[in-house]
Amino acid sequence: MTFDEYRHYDALELAALVRNKDVQPAELLEVAINRAEAVNPSINAIIYPLYDLAKKMAGEVNTTAPFAGVPFLLKDLALHLKGYPLQNGCAGYKGYVSKEDSYVVERFRQAGFVFMGKTNLPELGLTPYTEPRAFGPARNPWNTSRTAGGSSGGSAAAVAAGITPIATASDGGGSIRIPASCNGLFGLKPSRGLISLGPTIGEMWSGAVTEGCVSRSVRDTAAFLDAVIAETPGEPYLLRQPVRPFIEEVGADPGPLRFGFTTKHPLGMEVDSHNVEAIHNTAKLLESLGYVVEEVDFPCKKEDLTHTFIMMVFGETAAALRRMADDIGRPVRRSDVEATTWALGMLGKVYTAGDFAYARGKWNDLYRRMGDFHQKYDILITPTCATAPFEIGALQPTASEKRLLEMVGALNLTPLLKANVGPLADKTFAYIPFTPLANMTGQPSMSAPLHWTPDNLPVGVMFTAALGNDDILLRLAAQLEEAWPWMDKVAP
Repeated sequence: MTFDEYRHYDALELAALVRNKDVQPAELLEVAINRAEAVNPSINAIIYPLYDLAKKMAGEVNTTAPFAGVPFLLKDLALHLKGYPLQNGCAGYKGYVSKEDSYVVERFRQAGFVFMGKTNLPELGLTPYTEPRAFGPARNPWNTSRTAGGSSGGSAAAVAAGITPIATASDGGGSIRIPASCNGLFGLKPSRGLISLGPTIGEMWSGAVTEGCVSRSVRDTAAFLDAVIAETPGEPYLLRQPVRPFIEEVGADPGPLRFGFTTKHPLGMEVDSHNVEAIHNTAKLLESLGYVVEEVDFPCKKEDLTHTFIMMVFGETAAALRRMADDIGRPVRRSDVEATTWALGMLGKVYTAGDFAYARGKWNDLYRRMGDFHQKYDILITPTCATAPFEIGALQPTASEKRLLEMVGALNLTPLLKANVGPLADKTFAYIPFTPLANMTGQPSMSAPLHWTPDNLPVGVMFTAALGNDDILLRLAAQLEEAWPWMDKVAP
């Protein structure tokens, strides 16, 4: 098989070729490895190759599995692969080796995937761009000077570059949808509780985090979800089993849906004209398909982001550093992590448990607002991000901000840090004002690659449905994919 042939297929088509004995898993793996060796030096998507393991797995493929023999990549965050390093994008985790497989990794094995590497991500998955000090930036295959997004930037860059047709991703504030948008891919954040994080984790980020994938085709994501959903003991959330397999939703009639759309930034900032254009063009497409589409106010307010969500990030970062100390068997030193991570951990300790609980309780206000929204509309449409993929380094702390963070960390000047929380939060939420909503509410939300800028950069459009309505999103996504196909759009 040539690379051009390999790239023409999605994951399910490759598995069908294996099942029909038209191609061997080892042949697919060889193409994927050759592609990785050719492009990874430019995009820095894979940080830990697993080629020896992959060759072993390719020789043991169950050809009846849904993804039999398909080369696959694991995001190196909280996904345990027994006997292999897990660094979570962090220098302090160097030398740490997983002691058991995560439940979902076991499901990946059963699905027939061949693990060929682990992908780049920001430290502890904390930022919407992938530029960790420990591994360097992941670069966008559409333009290597631009961000691949985050936190699943390595996974998305690898899929967009044609190394694998699908890769794992996880989402705590937009980390599936942001890189999907940046790299011209399909990315669905599933409903809360649909995929287990066990056994070492019950919930992450107060339930904001879920596992998932980035893919080139809607049906690959649907089949992926079918493969990884499983009842596991001790889950913190009730698993709502789908009415039928998600793959059967692909091609099904979405029904008479009502859409509400907005491009207004909840912080009162600018949304890039290309991202606004993407929404208006999508609204026109939906109207042409017979749907009701109306402009609405965005249900998420500034304080939902800059107080209630960010307070959770502070507390969870402090907790993550404590868990890191347990994992590595010693106290975490300031040199183990980036200055921003250390500062977030300090904030998590200086605010009280009462502050955290109060802010976490305010998530209920957003639940109710979204509940009211869905009394009238089935789907909320927004830009995935407020801008097209930006230059690498653009959201990194400025020189003065770096000096502040270093001084605060060295001298433990938490009052000074608290005084500067607002500007630092605004810098992040200027870019991602729309994605965290679904993480707080637990709703399913997807980014579809429906727009490209004049200089050929992808811009995603985001669709958010009521909790548990993943099936509706997949039906809609398949319809959009047919109306405006994106599979043949290939990053240079």
